[in-house]
Amino acid sequence: MTVVLDASALLAYLLQEPGAEVVDGLLGDARMASVNWAEVVQKSLSAGVDVEGMREELQSLGMGVEPFLAVDGERAGQLWPLTRQQGLSLGDRACLSLALRLDLKVVTCDRAWAQLPLELEVQILR
Repeated sequence: MTVVLDASALLAYLLQEPGAEVVDGLLGDARMASVNWAEVVQKSLSAGVDVEGMREELQSLGMGVEPFLAVDGERAGQLWPLTRQQGLSLGDRACLSLALRLDLKVVTCDRAWAQLPLELEVQILR
C-alpha cells in the first residue's frame, strides 16, 4: 500500500529510532513531498550525517520524492486554520497536502496529527 511519509517518520528510520521497522516495511512504495525531503536533509546535516547519495539510496528502495506543486501550496496555506491549534509547521502541512492530493494514508511520529479534523488516514509511529 502506498503511503506518504512525514519527515519525522523517515528520520525515525534513518536514525533507527522507535518506529524504524515500520517505515522499513513501507519504503518500497512510499512517497514524500520535496519540502519534507528538504527537512530530512537539513536535520541529517545538523546531526553530522553525510547526505551524499542518500536520496538515490532511498529511491532504490522504492521511496519517491514528489514535487511540491502550486495546488499543494494553496492547500498547505488553507490547512493553517485547521491545524494551528496543534502547532503544525509548514512542512507538516506540506506533507498533509501531498497525502490529500494523492488520497493516501500519511505516516508520522507527530501524535497531534491524530486529532486533525481531516478526511485522511493517519498512522502514528510512536
